[in-house]
Amino acid sequence: MRATLSLYLHGPHGLWLRTAYCVLAAAIAALAFALHARLRGPARRGLPLALFCVAGAGLATVAVGDSWLPERAPLLAPLVHGLAAQTAFLCVTTAMLLQAWCFGRDPRWRGFHRLAWWWAWLTFAGLWLHVLWRDTPRGLGQKAVIALVVGWLALAALQLWRRRGHG
Repeated sequence: MRATLSLYLHGPHGLWLRTAYCVLAAAIAALAFALHARLRGPARRGLPLALFCVAGAGLATVAVGDSWLPERAPLLAPLVHGLAAQTAFLCVTTAMLLQAWCFGRDPRWRGFHRLAWWWAWLTFAGLWLHVLWRDTPRGLGQKAVIALVVGWLALAALQLWRRRGHG
């Protein structure tokens, strides 16, 4: 409950977790491109796409950097890890907010807009609660934010899949 996922990157299942980070990073980028391709008119914006891709790159950097940096550059590793992780969290939650707002601008996605919007705000607030409230168990807060992010992404992917044959 108190251990952040970073502690597990070097444990006995570290390779598995780093691989999962890279798969999630690729999935975030693929979902972003698919959503961008599916939305039309004023709902189709490049900023959510760019932010999702930067978030994926940040997540992959955490995984790849934590595989070799701690041994080769032990003083640089925590800085790279911290910046990459913070970039991933901030970019993905901001992209979720922007993408949810864009859903409301496409008539085909309006039914999903309200749920996506409030879920994204809950996730964004959860991230800032995790960052600013230092008395909470660090691992629990981080895992809760990750669960909210992955849940939002999964729900968006499900909505995309349901709309695959419509226009």
